[in-house]
Order: sequence, then structure tokens, then C-alpha cells
Amino acid sequence: MGTEEIRKDMDISSWCAELAYDQWVPLPVNGKPPSARYKHAAAAVDDKLYVIGGSRNGRYLSDVQVFDFKSLTWSSITLSFESNAGDDSKENLIATSGHVLIQWENKVLIVGGHSKSPLDSLQVRFINLDTHTSGFLETSGNIPVARGGHSATLIGSRLIIFGGEDRKRRLLNDIHILDLETMNWEMVEAMQTPPAPRFDHTSAVHGDRYLLVFGGCSHSIFYSDLHVLDLQTKEWSQPEIRGDLVTPRAGHAGVTIGENWYIVGGGDNKSVLVGCSETLVFNMSKLAWSTLSSVRERDPLASEGLSVCTTLIAGEVYLVAFGGYNGKYQNEIFFMKPKPRDSSRPKIFQSPAAAAAAACVTAAYALTKPDKLDLTESVDSAKFVENNVFQRDITAEVAAIKEEKNALEASLAKIREENSKQREKIDEANNTHSELSKELLSVQSQLVAERSRCFKLEAQIAELQKVLESFSSVENEVQALRSQKTALEQDMELASATRQGSGGFLGWLSGGPHSP
Repeated sequence: MGTEEIRKDMDISSWCAELAYDQWVPLPVNGKPPSARYKHAAAAVDDKLYVIGGSRNGRYLSDVQVFDFKSLTWSSITLSFESNAGDDSKENLIATSGHVLIQWENKVLIVGGHSKSPLDSLQVRFINLDTHTSGFLETSGNIPVARGGHSATLIGSRLIIFGGEDRKRRLLNDIHILDLETMNWEMVEAMQTPPAPRFDHTSAVHGDRYLLVFGGCSHSIFYSDLHVLDLQTKEWSQPEIRGDLVTPRAGHAGVTIGENWYIVGGGDNKSVLVGCSETLVFNMSKLAWSTLSSVRERDPLASEGLSVCTTLIAGEVYLVAFGGYNGKYQNEIFFMKPKPRDSSRPKIFQSPAAAAAAACVTAAYALTKPDKLDLTESVDSAKFVENNVFQRDITAEVAAIKEEKNALEASLAKIREENSKQREKIDEANNTHSELSKELLSVQSQLVAERSRCFKLEAQIAELQKVLESFSSVENEVQALRSQKTALEQDMELASATRQGSGGFLGWLSGGPHSP
């Protein structure tokens, strides 16, 4: 029997049941898979996996691909567009990258993403899975700016948006909430220190109260930090994390099962050919990381821009991963059967210790009765013992949970106290900075005045230099005149002497005495 025949005849329930725990395995599929891509969005609804949009070679994709878990086949669906879609271009309705897919009632919601749309506000589009119609949701209130690479998390009917990158590549770290029943947006003004602006991060919700944000990147920095927003008090905190050391990453995918948050793939920009190979799990109650599994380098799962979601097969939850990029665009489907963690305590009849205790007490009870003991009475006594043991176990578990809750509240109080001290230090530093700024402005004003005075003095010095230069010229002229005067006086003296000499000789010739 050929490979294709094996795949066609394969029962996915049996195939999944034979999977080892916590190991990724490629799923055999029938027919041709969709084009490889990354930064798409995916959601598993009933027995199907919906993959929408994404990017490949810099081009936004606009297709809707569907994988049927029963027939193990891919197909695509053609959408009809509602007239009030708000955009004349039908192609732009789905051609998107870096968006988030959320299941809501009989629809999947396409939240934000990068596209060719000229709209500056965040758009929420929908696909009706029953009618295969699509369009825009009409929302009101404080609508966020358009963005991609953000996170969107659903709590009840509230859709929580965090961060991302807007159309001008500006990084964001704002919080917005859309009430899907009223279709009204609200901006959350949170207190304390928020996460640094980022995109391509992941977020999750714990206890319908806490929003957790992990990883992501700016345009130059990749993060491995984890931040928590209390949606009741609207306060950010960064709790102390235990467990394995987690490396920075962005473009990873995340999904929650109970208390556990599974993180798959991502990259740190060190090499586009090697992504993050480990699959992580974060226990949201214990605030502890652990490494679940690791794949080889350049494995399809060691990619950024992949998707991961959960699906239910034969009553058991499985992780489903698709797509991504690590130097090569991917289009394979991978399955993982996660080992149950922190599940509820087993029933009493499943507990060997409890069963043994119940058997011993039942035997002791039988010894105190006549030989002809009613079977119903024996069964009732066993149930009584089992119920008592179960009650004690439940009481112990509740006490443990309360103790853990008290420890978490104490840790949270300590964190808030530390945040308050840090806030006081920041305020003090701001005050000091304000005083120094005022002093700097005063010194700068004085410096400007001194510079103006210096300019005036330099102008006066220049004028005096010009005057001195003119004085030197006049002195030279005076000296020349003096020389001329001296020469003239000498000439006059010489002329005078000459005249005197000439008068005596002639007089002697004409008027002098004659000899007898």
C-alpha cells in the first residue's frame, strides 16, 4: 500500500493517540498544501484549521485556506463581501500580514495587520464561517491607530489590544479594549512602568484578570522580559520569574491550555537561518519557565512568524503549528500532544492510596458486622470512606491553593511596594532634573548675555584699532612735515648766510676808502 493510500485511510484519532508526549511530529496530509508563508494568522474551529493571509517575498497574501482534520486535506474558500465593508478594494479586505485571528461566535475576527489600506485607524474584519461572507465591524469610541505585529487577547466579550507597529513604523505600547457586545473602544490608562514599546510579541490571559506580555522586539532590541497588567487595578508589574533561562525572541507564537502558556519558535535576528529551536511552557500560577522540547537547527518549527493553536481530537487537546520563516518559507502542519500539567486531582477510585485506604476501612467495617452483611451496606460504607478521603483531598488542595494565593499576594504587595519606592526615586530624580534644568536655563541666559557683551567689546576694540591705525598714519604725516620744516629752515639759513656774504664784498668794491 502506497504512502498516499496510507494517508487517505489514516484515522487521525488513532494517529494522535499514538503520539509521544511533548514531541512535535509532522502531520501527513492529502493533496497539495497552500503556498508557504509567515506572519499569517490561524485558528482551529471545530474540525478545521483556518489560515488567513500572511506574507511571502514582501507581498501580502489574501487567501483563506482551510485544513480538514478528518479528511487531512487542504482547500480554499471564496468569500462574498458585504456592501458596507468600507473599502472599495475587495482584495485589501484580506490581503494582510502581522494580524491576529480571534474566534467569536460563528465568526473569526481579523484584528489589525499591515495592508495596503489607506485607513489610519485599527480595523476589525470578520469572516462568517457559516455563510463565507466577510466585511468590517463598525466600531465607535476611542479607536486605536492602525497597526501590525500587535497582540489581541479575548476575555469574555472584551478584546484586549497591546503594542505593535503603526503604519509609519512607530513602536507602540498602548492598551485598548473593544467590547464586542457594544462595539465600543476604550483606551486603558495604566499605572506603573509599562513594557517598552514593541511588536511581534505574544500575550495571554490568566484568571480572567491578568494580561501577560512576553518577548517581542523594537527596531534594534529583542526582549525576553515578561510583564503583567492587572486589568482590575490597571497597574503594570514585572514579577520575579523562576525556572529555566529564556533567551530573547520575537515573531514567536503562543497558546494557553489551562494554567500553562506554550511558546513556539521565534527569532533573535542573530541569523535568519536559525530561529529559536526550543518550545517553552510558562506556568502562569507559579510564574516559572520550563523547556518542553527542542528541535534541530533550521527545523520548520525553529521559525519566526509561525502560528500555533489548539484543537480537540477524541476528547484530548493537541497543539497545531503551521508556517513560518527561517531562511525558507514553511507550509507544513505539526502536531504535539502536551503532557497534562497541573490538572485537577484524579477521582478517588483512580488514586491507589485512596483506594487502599477505602478497602482497609471497608474490611474493618465488615468485621464489626454479622457474617451475613448486606452488600448494599458494604458498598455504602466504601462510598462513605471514599467521599471522606475525597473531601480531605479537596480540603488539602484548597488549602494549598490558598497558601499559594497568599504567597502570590505577598509577592505582589512586595512588588507594588518596590514599584512605589522606584516611583518615589523617579519623582525625586525628576525634581532634581527640573531644578538642574532651571539652573541650566539661568546659566544659559547669563552665557547669552555675556556673549552679547563680548560681541560689543569686540566691536569697540575693532573701532579703537581702526582709530589707532589712523593715529599712526597722522603721526607719520606729522613726522614728514617736521622733516620738511627742518629742511626748509636749513635752506633758509643757508640762503641768509649767502646774502650776508654777498653784501660785504660789493660794498668794499664800491664804497670802500681809496688809497692816496
